[in-house]
Amino acid sequence: MKKKLVSFFMILQIVTAVALCGCTGDTTGDGPEQKSSDSSVKYGGKITVGITQDLDSLDPHKAVAAGTEEVLINIFDGLIKVASNGDFVPAVASSYEISEDGLKYAFTLRKGVKFHNGKEVTADDVIYSLKRVAGLDGTPDPEVLVKSAFSVIKEINKTEDGVEVILSEPATELIGFFTCSIIPCDYDAQATAPIGCGPFKFVSYEPMRSIVLEKNEDYYVEGVPYLDGVTFKISADTDAAFLELMAGGIDIFPYLTADQANQLKGNYNIEDGTMNLVQALFLNNAREPFTDVRVRQAICYALDRQGIINVVAEGKGEVIGTNMFPTFGRYYDASLVNKYPTNIEKAKELLKEAGYEGGISFTITIPSNYDFHVKTGEVITQQLKAAGIDAKIKLIEWSSWLSDVYAGRDFESTIIGLDSELAPSDILRFYPSDSSKNFINYSNTEFDRIYTEAKKTSSEDEKEKLYKQLEAILTDDAASAYIQSPAQLVAVNKKLTGYTFYPVYVQDMSTVGFVE
Repeated sequence: MKKKLVSFFMILQIVTAVALCGCTGDTTGDGPEQKSSDSSVKYGGKITVGITQDLDSLDPHKAVAAGTEEVLINIFDGLIKVASNGDFVPAVASSYEISEDGLKYAFTLRKGVKFHNGKEVTADDVIYSLKRVAGLDGTPDPEVLVKSAFSVIKEINKTEDGVEVILSEPATELIGFFTCSIIPCDYDAQATAPIGCGPFKFVSYEPMRSIVLEKNEDYYVEGVPYLDGVTFKISADTDAAFLELMAGGIDIFPYLTADQANQLKGNYNIEDGTMNLVQALFLNNAREPFTDVRVRQAICYALDRQGIINVVAEGKGEVIGTNMFPTFGRYYDASLVNKYPTNIEKAKELLKEAGYEGGISFTITIPSNYDFHVKTGEVITQQLKAAGIDAKIKLIEWSSWLSDVYAGRDFESTIIGLDSELAPSDILRFYPSDSSKNFINYSNTEFDRIYTEAKKTSSEDEKEKLYKQLEAILTDDAASAYIQSPAQLVAVNKKLTGYTFYPVYVQDMSTVGFVE
């Protein structure tokens, strides 16, 4: 029984029809985004893309930050990719099949796919890559970020035409994780000179300055990329990048504020999409006064989230009430948006009940390179004053945020955007008590139990119900003060076309080209 391409949005709507419907079949397709039908696009030329954070690793399996992954997507491909319309399309794999019982994923490898060093991609490379990110390679590198979703992998075997992945239990959200990068099994310099099989090859990297890529002439997808080269230029912050935009030194910049976008409209095309992030004032639940749920709830009541969006983004963005964004379709509970309407008196009352009648004070630690989050923090500090809450902003470098706030959990509160892989369980991975990603130190045994159950169930309706229960728990507990799913405003040189938004956080330059 042949199946259509499995879609990100379909998975979020029906959770992988194969596993749920009990049918077998294979999924085939032409691969990632194909050559544009616009005949005016020409080949050649180089561009500069502005980014505002340094890369935390050139090894794709060690990258923590979404800002790193959005760049490395141009160097590496996985067994599958997600297309702009949300379809999961075969990439290094030419097709895949999921067994009727949901315990086996079989991938047929595409013929003739080459790494950037000229070596053909083999089943050994795929097995090595998957075992590495699953923590099954025997001598695990402690810096590799093991995907918890792959904990259900029992074994990975070579087949006549590819590889098969055997699971210890059915995993209904697993297919999206096979976007993980395939790297050579016999190459050990990924951290300094990365080699993948994506549309662009690595040329050079200067920390805090730039990463330079060149066209992969042997890319297996017909017709792309158009450009001969791309330089991702690292600016200290959005303001510095904006000055370069004004001077014409950057061709594409994806982190504009609404005010900056308005100033650039005459010189650049402004593309409008969504970041697919959860932006929040994240509260360290293990630090006083945030150990008291009433204090956390008071902060939620003291905020005017639509007012924040109006100021920092001229109303572009969507208010959220929990750690899930609207792209997740049926799993997103929109009713939670109204859980904490702005109510200053209620905020004061809760603080009084918690023993803080005179108010509280705390620090909001924000990475300085993200002007959007900094501006959000400035509005928040002003709003909180009305409830007797004194919040001060502390700006730190991105590397310090990763080491001190995210890894070290040494903070009181912070503002950041959390991204997700292509599964609803992944956006909630920051909250199980035993999760290494639980940087806010949230703890709720009921959440832990339901989270485990939600990932295992194969019932479509039951999974939807459980995820919404998890979202409600986070909202009721005011685990953090959730603000918005931000809009993404991108400045694009008017001589360019093909900039594409995806339901994941990437800057794909393979479809970008100059107009004749």
